[in-house]
Order: sequence, then structure tokens, then C-alpha cells
Amino acid sequence: MTSLIDRLWYGKGRPLLLLTPLSWLYRLVAEARRRKAIKAHTQKLPVPVVVVGNITAGGTGKSPLTAWLVDTLKAAGWRPVVLSRGYGGNASDYPLLVTEDTLPSLAGDEPVMLAQATGTPVVVDPDRCRGAAFALEHALGDVLISDDGLQHYRLPRDIEFSVFDGARGLGNGALIPVGPLREPANRLDTVDYVIVNGAVTTNEAGRVPSEALSGIKHSHMYAMNLQPTRLVNLKTGETRSPESLQGQKIRAIAGIGNPTRFFDTLKGLGAKLIAVPFPDHHRFRPEDLGSEPGHMLVMTAKDGVKCSSFAPDNAWVLFVEATLPKALSESVLEKLRAISRAPTS
Repeated sequence: MTSLIDRLWYGKGRPLLLLTPLSWLYRLVAEARRRKAIKAHTQKLPVPVVVVGNITAGGTGKSPLTAWLVDTLKAAGWRPVVLSRGYGGNASDYPLLVTEDTLPSLAGDEPVMLAQATGTPVVVDPDRCRGAAFALEHALGDVLISDDGLQHYRLPRDIEFSVFDGARGLGNGALIPVGPLREPANRLDTVDYVIVNGAVTTNEAGRVPSEALSGIKHSHMYAMNLQPTRLVNLKTGETRSPESLQGQKIRAIAGIGNPTRFFDTLKGLGAKLIAVPFPDHHRFRPEDLGSEPGHMLVMTAKDGVKCSSFAPDNAWVLFVEATLPKALSESVLEKLRAISRAPTS
């Protein structure tokens, strides 16, 4: 499925051009929903709201960026709370406060992964406004970060991030279903920061020049890179360095939006892999993990939270962390300080 999407949306031309009337309809519906949601705004929330999202379908690196923001804000004295839709979860009651031990089947894989990675409160609710109200009512923090919330316009926001895959960019530049765009490219004119995951060209401040990506121009466009940090055995908790994969035979599984990036990371570490992609947010079963004699089983952190209860002894998670320029963190913190509701300390 991923390779098919790559050809249809991110290759040359627009093979699905005959579906253009559906793209027009998609745009009309999306813009109508946006206007209705914005009109429903009553007032800004009493704490700053930072939204992370994208205008393209598929995996771009939103969750690693969210984790980076949480760590950056915590280091500066803020108490962030993550708001998530909880895609793939099936809780009987919302809002749901996620802990490190919450089942992914209830909260969704990404909220549990973020709770484990950051140690910060994560509130899951398909209604982000209700989730925000819950966080404020229970005094969980003093800044809200909405993960994958760029199109959730009912939630007022102060700072917006849009994330792109550096290799894919805007794809063929068309709206769904002809291309990968959730919104027209000019939506980028209204966001505060554009983040390029895997950019190859930057200046000394870590900014990506406008000419580096076709169709994407922004005065605050920064490069993000995902760095492997450690391998952790799902059964024993044993930790190894990513470099230990050099020359190793592994079976790599990935149920994420862009599994090719994960597989390329493993190849870059020198692993000899059998790559097994699954759909994004796939609900893994024991039989999905397979068995290759003499091979390690390696997966993403997002998949690890769903497989920990039935993982075999040779199952490992490769953890990655986002690295972004110091200039970006300074700019974000300056914006937050400029908001009247920001703490004075």
C-alpha cells in the first residue's frame, strides 16, 4: 500500500487526475468545516495552546516533534500537557488521562508512546476542546500541545507547526484523493513554523532555504532529524546501542505512516533486514511478528507499545529522538513569553 501511495501521490505527475472533481468537493467540505469551527470560537484558553500537525496525509514525524516540544518546554520551566485524538483507541468514556500503563487498545498507540517517552500528562479525547477543558479543570499543566491537531479548528491556538517529510514534500501538490494534501499549500502562509523532517540543506541557524523544497516557502522553516538513541529488548529491558545492529540480520516490522523511513534508518545502521510494512496504527497480533531463524525482530516505539504483552525474546524496539536547531527552541520560547498568559518566571 505504501509503495502504491508513493507512486500515485509522491511520484511524477498526477495519475489520479480523473478524480479531480472529488478533490474540489473535498476542498469545499474542508473549508466549510474550517469556517464553521473558527466561527464557533468563543475566546482563547487561559493557557497557551501549541498545535502540531501537517497538511499532507501520512507519516511526517509529528509525534517525535511533539516529544521534542514537551522536553523543550519542560526544560524552560513550563508544565506541558499533550492533547490527542487517540486514533485507534476505543475507550468507553472520554476524556481519558493516559499513563505509561494505559492499554493502547483504549488510548491509541501514539498517546501511550508519548506518555512513556515524555512522562508528561496526555489527555485523549476525539473532542480536543473537551480534552483541553479537562486538563485545565484538573490543573494538569500550564501549556497545551495538540498532537496532530492542525485541522481541529474548534480548538483555539496560539502557535502552529506544520511538519513535512523532507524526501516527499508536497508530493504532486494536489488535494486528496488526487494527491496527499489535506489543505491547499497556501495554508502554510498562516502557520508559525514549518518543520522539514530529514532536510538535507540548511544554513548555519538550522533553517531550510525556501528553494530547498518545491512549493514550500516559509520564513521560519527548520530542519528536523531523527536520531536513533538506543535499542531496548521488549521482554527483558536490556539496552544496547543502535550501532550494535551493524551486520545483524533482522526482521523489521513497522505499522507507521511512512515505514520506508524506519527501514532506511536500519539500513543506515548497517543492518541486513527483511522489511515487513503494515498499515499505520495496525493492531498487531502474535502471528504478525513472524519468525526468521537467526534474525532479531526490530520495531518502532509506536509498535512496541502494542506488542509488549506477547513479544518474543528476540524483540527489540529502536528508539529515536528528534533533534532541532537551538534557534527554533529560542523562537518558540520567546513567542510563549510574549503571550500575556505565559508565566513570568
